[in-house]
This record gives sequence, C-alpha cells and structure tokens, in this order.
Amino acid sequence: MKKLILLLLLSFCVANVFAQVNTDSLAYQAQRKKINGMLAQRKLKFGQYDSSLNEHTGIFGLQTKKDIRNSNDILMDIVKMDDDILLQTKILLEYRISQQKQVQSHAIETEGSNTAFMNAINKLRDENDGLKKQLDDAVKAQQKSANIAMVAVIGFIVIALLFLRQKFVKKG
Repeated sequence: MKKLILLLLLSFCVANVFAQVNTDSLAYQAQRKKINGMLAQRKLKFGQYDSSLNEHTGIFGLQTKKDIRNSNDILMDIVKMDDDILLQTKILLEYRISQQKQVQSHAIETEGSNTAFMNAINKLRDENDGLKKQLDDAVKAQQKSANIAMVAVIGFIVIALLFLRQKFVKKG
C-alpha cells in the first residue's frame, strides 16, 4: 500500500514537470518560429540587396545615386533586421537558460522529496519492526504467564488430589 502511494505521488510530480516543460516548450518553439521567420525575411532582403547592386539605371549602364541609395536603404534594413534577430536570439537563449534552471531546481526539489519519502518509509519500517518486536515480547510474556498459570493450576489440582487421597486413606 505504501509503495502504491509513493508511486502515485511520484507520478503526480512527474506529470506536473511535463506540464510545466510543455508550456515552456511552447513559448520556446514560438520564439524559434519567430526567429526563423525573421531569418527568412532577411534572406529575401539580402536577395533584394544583391539584385539592387546589379541594377544600373544610369547612362552607359552605370549606377545612379538613386540605385546606390536604394541599395544602402536595403542594406540598412538588413542591419536593423540583424539587430532584431540578435535581440530575439538573446530572448530565445534566456528561455533556454530559464528552462534549464527550472529543470535543475525541480530536480533538486524532486530529489529532496524523494529523500523525504525514503526517510519517512525507513522511519515507518523501523517503527513497524519495533512494534513487531513489542508484539513478540508481549506474546512471549503472555505465553510465560499462561505456562505459569497452568503449572499453578496443575500444582493446585495435584495438591488437592493428594489431600483428597489422604482423607480417603485415613477413613479407610
């Protein structure tokens, strides 16, 4: 029965951990998708930048100021996007660190709970052993008392029979 209770408590703790990890995992996955989307946008912007470098709308196939400004604007957008990606990656790493800390703290907490359960089980076993010993001692004492009482009763009966025999021997 004790093992069943311990198993139920342990399974409840594990289920609680998985629920917490699943919630954190969803936030982590959402952040990863966001970063992957930003990386895809950056790739498109870089493609636009690459094609803008090849645009030569000026006379004799030269680049104009407008072409260069357009390329620079796209390049600035890429730099801003890189900054945003780095910021979001930092948030993602903080999620990861937070998850690791939660797992570590939960592992310590679970280990403490398990140790407490083991100590409680050992204490109950010791108490059970002590009670069994007390019961054995009480049974032995009761048997000893019963044996003494039986010897006393048998002795009394023997004495009574001896007295009765003497009365019958004297009369007869």
